[in-house]
Amino acid sequence: MNRRHAITAAAGGALAACSRPSSRRPNVLFVMTDDHAAGAIGCYGNPLVRTPVLDRLATEGVRFTNAFCTNSLCAPGRATVITGTYSHRNRILGNSERKGAEEHLDQSLATFPSLLQANGYRTALVGKWHMSDDPRGFDYWCVLPGQGVYFDPEFIENGQRRKFPGYASDVTTDLSLRFLERAGTDKPWCLVYQHKAPHRPFLPPPRHAHLYDGTEIPYPETFNDDYATRKVAAAAEDMRFDLSLEPDYAREIPRGLDRASKKRWIYQRFVKDYYGAIAGVDDNLGRVLEHLRKTGQYDNTLIVYTTDNGFFVGDHGWYDKRFMYEPALRVPLIVRPPGGASGRIVQAMAVNIDYASTILDYAGCAIPETMQGVSLRPVIEGSLPRNWRKSMYYAYFENSWELAGKGKEAMSDPSFAFFTPHRIGPHRGVRTETHKLIHYYSEGEYWELFDLRADPNELRNLYGQKEFGALTGELKTELQRLRRQYLDLA
Repeated sequence: MNRRHAITAAAGGALAACSRPSSRRPNVLFVMTDDHAAGAIGCYGNPLVRTPVLDRLATEGVRFTNAFCTNSLCAPGRATVITGTYSHRNRILGNSERKGAEEHLDQSLATFPSLLQANGYRTALVGKWHMSDDPRGFDYWCVLPGQGVYFDPEFIENGQRRKFPGYASDVTTDLSLRFLERAGTDKPWCLVYQHKAPHRPFLPPPRHAHLYDGTEIPYPETFNDDYATRKVAAAAEDMRFDLSLEPDYAREIPRGLDRASKKRWIYQRFVKDYYGAIAGVDDNLGRVLEHLRKTGQYDNTLIVYTTDNGFFVGDHGWYDKRFMYEPALRVPLIVRPPGGASGRIVQAMAVNIDYASTILDYAGCAIPETMQGVSLRPVIEGSLPRNWRKSMYYAYFENSWELAGKGKEAMSDPSFAFFTPHRIGPHRGVRTETHKLIHYYSEGEYWELFDLRADPNELRNLYGQKEFGALTGELKTELQRLRRQYLDLA
């Protein structure tokens, strides 16, 4: 479980030389989208979404079916990936962008780009960044300010603001290809290539605006969830797409629809736009991979595709993420190691704290002790270590500062909505291969327990039922063990 490859760095993130000769070190292409549900990719079983490039990448690499995020939110997901640490370690707990209340990444932590840069890699970051601090560890960076916009976006290029005409996914790719052309092949490079899409407002590129005209997208099994036995879920009205997304489409919704019909109309429009934005990402990834093939770099490049967090695409009647429920917890993860891996499917648990260690491992660089993940390399290469994780820890922190000392009565405070998007309070939990236990500690002693085999949609909270008392005790013990392991005991 604590396996490290070539660890020579001291605690605190000291830099160490890569052990491989520079001529043999692979390039690194790290691709991250925003809010891309694992269920919205063809190779993950979706027959409608258009992702031929990702599907091909999966046939040439490894597809993880049990990859998870540690805090289902945009900025925390990015901070975790780049530092290999949980939110409480890197200090990015939520999407805190309010002036005077910004969160700042712990600068004492090593990041995988800074380590690669220090060991001879050319490094670049292009696209969405979504953190208050300027990027570090990059020779070139060009990022969207905050969330950014889809059309004619402004970017911050090495500290200078510039506006670029076009669609964000296309522009992000144009800028990435410019870096790759300039990087050449004499030194290894690392490109962190991060798309805004398919984040709200779910705007596809014009070429895909009518991709699903005449098609009815199937509704999720939990589309009309009544939230019975789950009081926090029942209170999360601000995540319901038929309520929260109605303003996005207010001018287009046909008049005279009853509530159920309006809900179906908004879902169809929302999902078609969402799928169209994903198709735009897939097109552009194809452009980058074709460049690597043409320049002879494809087979000497580690390619990782993932997203910052999972996403509800109508599941439980919601959009967005935050909860520890499966659609928001689970993320897509496709890895093509140098030379390929013949389309294997991996069921072993992967967590987004693992990505930094994995990248450093393939580059032959030391993994600092500050990183809390482990390298996925042995799993990618077909060897599951005997002591591989059987459980994972989740910790959602946003709103914890507003709730401190207020308790659940804060949920009814009219001013609370301004500070707490979607009104989801902090919670933590443990997921094993078969069960999940969630503790909503801002709600007092409120818990949820799910049997993921019998109830994969997490509709029946079993917590408090006598026959599950022993299991609950075991999961609480495991939760505490994981909190100690990851030093989250505040």
